[in-house]
Amino acid sequence: MEKILAQARKVAEEADVFLVSAEETPVQFEANRLKHIQSKQSTNVALRIIKDGRLGYATSTDVADAQSLVENAVETARFGTRAKFELPSATPYPKVDTFDPDVESVSVEKMAQLGEELIALITGHTPEIICEALVEKETVALRLINSRGGQASYKKSIFTIGVVGSLIRGTDMLFVGEGQSSGHPLTEVGEIAKVVLRQLDLAKNQASVPTRQLPVIFTPEGVASALISPLMTAFNGKTVLEGASPVGKKLGKQVFDSKLSLWDDPTIAYRPYSRPCDDEGVPSRRTPLIEKGVVANFLYDLQTAALAKTKSTGSASRGGGLPLPSPSTLVIAPGKASFDDMVSDIKEGLVIEQLMGAEQGNILGGDFSGNVLLGYKVESGKIVGRVKNTMVSGNVYQLLKEISAIGSQPKWVSGVINTPPLYCPRLSVASK
Repeated sequence: MEKILAQARKVAEEADVFLVSAEETPVQFEANRLKHIQSKQSTNVALRIIKDGRLGYATSTDVADAQSLVENAVETARFGTRAKFELPSATPYPKVDTFDPDVESVSVEKMAQLGEELIALITGHTPEIICEALVEKETVALRLINSRGGQASYKKSIFTIGVVGSLIRGTDMLFVGEGQSSGHPLTEVGEIAKVVLRQLDLAKNQASVPTRQLPVIFTPEGVASALISPLMTAFNGKTVLEGASPVGKKLGKQVFDSKLSLWDDPTIAYRPYSRPCDDEGVPSRRTPLIEKGVVANFLYDLQTAALAKTKSTGSASRGGGLPLPSPSTLVIAPGKASFDDMVSDIKEGLVIEQLMGAEQGNILGGDFSGNVLLGYKVESGKIVGRVKNTMVSGNVYQLLKEISAIGSQPKWVSGVINTPPLYCPRLSVASK
């Protein structure tokens, strides 16, 4: 890395070098059986330069070939965007726990055993269900150096267990599933199985809903599948700069229900995207996005922050290209209502666990629509069965402007979104 940076400094005003080394071991199950175990290692290095005021960028899997990397970055700089920022100099970072060595020491035999136990618990309840499962461990080492003396390095560990089950009876197809992800080893599958068994129990009976506006409870998984994507597009500093965000000109204004607060916090320990700094070397911090319904901040990297005449929020993420602003670990503040209280409040309505195709609407405008992949009808304060052939559609800003209640028990979804259930008074429902 030092050699790459030294060569880049000879031809460019500024440069940074970003190296990621990863080792992952997925243990995969298909049709209730172990399918395969493999281990993958990868190393990627990225060079970003500012030459004649323009950004150049190149990546390689060959860390030793500094010459080609620098030449490629110089070539792209001829057509690159004008750089409006300076790279960060050496700075202290918050202490964020991201690595547990115990993850590396979990044997593949133990991982296979966890998968088998999980599938056995589910098939013991419903013998004809077909399960796919994944048990995976991953360790990632990241290092960044730049021409202003800025540098960062940290390791992180991620352990994931997930299962999806399909139950096909004639023309009826039911899909259930649950997963957990952590920076620590996950050694128990009971809680994951418990969620799936509850889904199967609630789905035993079928129920139909009318085509009209109905009150809806989004479970944590429902919140993640329906509402987060349009919100995160709107709070992305790049979208705001392009004038495409519905909340871009509403900083400091009440846009959402006063019960709603949302923030991004990469300093939470042992989450998959926890980190002491972002991918440009800017220190991580908690960034409030919505505070009691008020638009509080947007997510910026160095370039978008400079163009917006503000400071980076430490939200730069490199997904194989130039850094872009991106959320890391999202948290919605819990409320005071229990899930059972919210259900008992509904005379006729819907519980949404999973939407399919929710991102097909006008995301920039906040619209979403999709098929209810897993959801239940509520009648007279009780869940009475699973709904089929049901679609919902709405606008995230209209929906979150008036919230009946926010649940008191938040849950991690995919390890990256911590959200309670949300109870909304009306949503358009269409049923065949």
